[in-house]
Amino acid sequence: MNANKARVIFHVDMNSFYASVEMAYEPMLKGKPLAVAGNPEERKGIIITSNYEARAKGVKTTMPIWQARKLCPELIIRTPNFERYRYASREIFKRLNAISPFVEPVSIDEGYMDVTDVVDPKNTIQLAEDLQKKILNELDLPCSIGIAPNKFLAKMASDMKKPLGITVLRKRDIPYKLWPMPVGEMYGVGKKTAEKLIAIDIHTIGDLAAADVYQLKQILGINGERLRNRANGIDLRAVDPDAVNEFKSIGSSETLPMDTTNELEIRSLLSALAENVEIRMKRKQVAGGTVQITVRYHDRKTITRSKKLLNFIEKKEDILKVALELFNSHWNQEPIRLLGITVSDMEEKQNIVKQLDLFTYKKEAEKEKLYDAIDELTQKFGKNPFVDIKAVDNHQPRTSFQKDFLDDYKK
Repeated sequence: MNANKARVIFHVDMNSFYASVEMAYEPMLKGKPLAVAGNPEERKGIIITSNYEARAKGVKTTMPIWQARKLCPELIIRTPNFERYRYASREIFKRLNAISPFVEPVSIDEGYMDVTDVVDPKNTIQLAEDLQKKILNELDLPCSIGIAPNKFLAKMASDMKKPLGITVLRKRDIPYKLWPMPVGEMYGVGKKTAEKLIAIDIHTIGDLAAADVYQLKQILGINGERLRNRANGIDLRAVDPDAVNEFKSIGSSETLPMDTTNELEIRSLLSALAENVEIRMKRKQVAGGTVQITVRYHDRKTITRSKKLLNFIEKKEDILKVALELFNSHWNQEPIRLLGITVSDMEEKQNIVKQLDLFTYKKEAEKEKLYDAIDELTQKFGKNPFVDIKAVDNHQPRTSFQKDFLDDYKK
């Protein structure tokens, strides 16, 4: 890549992605208010996303289903199908990658492209239009594209016009396009950060751009300076196709249908979560050195507890053993709403050198033979017949976005 050339970055952001995928699979849903949500029969059912017809009636992400139905009685609800969304995501990123090798997925439905060396500056908008049409015509999925000289500005640009928008945001546009916006609408500024900024009289992105760096560092640390730079259009990050591999943890969590103190139900869910984490770790060929549990109680109070291990682990039973140990030590016996297990301090298995004494080595070797045999039987006959677990969702992802799936388009 020519380092001296002014960069041209696209941020491609799918519009109402899950709802759009459902409409592509079931065209009769088009034009009707649609939401993707958890199980409508269970209390945990909240809106994950909705199409623009539903949004026009006031339906919003994270809204409980009952509230959404009150605002929009004719609302159609579909439960999430993450395998379907993952397939659509893979097809989208294949099309991006066909244009430029410099593609960086950042979630299942958005990513950056550096097209500096593949497009004449005069034809940049035409390239964006052609890409947008290609994704719409071939996959029946709408997207918005932001065009800018860096990632931050491209991201801000893609949010400026939806659906099916194409927005150019140059550095010379910043004073009148970016600075008048409320600081809470700036990418990288969450609700708590916005509250801290407003408390020191920073209300717009322009206010942030002109703010005192020392004062920002006092309340936000190094992130204060970073945000001020971004507000001034400064972002030196490259579009990195390998960034998707730089994950530090793999986790799985689930909200229980009802708050519970039932230990059998709790153990069953922890077992299923540990299995889900093992499956994803196996796919990435990694092991981890720290196990963390998350417990959210009936009153929404949430705790996390972790344990650093002497050896790396990757197997479900090892993950579950540590998770149960942490849970038993820290559960206060109050009703539980959500449980999660995360394994962190990741390392690729090929890089791990495990210090084993003779006896440990013998045990590990014997276990590996057993695991290989079980894997072979599982491939031949289906799910592992030796482990009695509460199967959940056929190992579908439990969250809307999992970074370890984002390199699928390269396979």
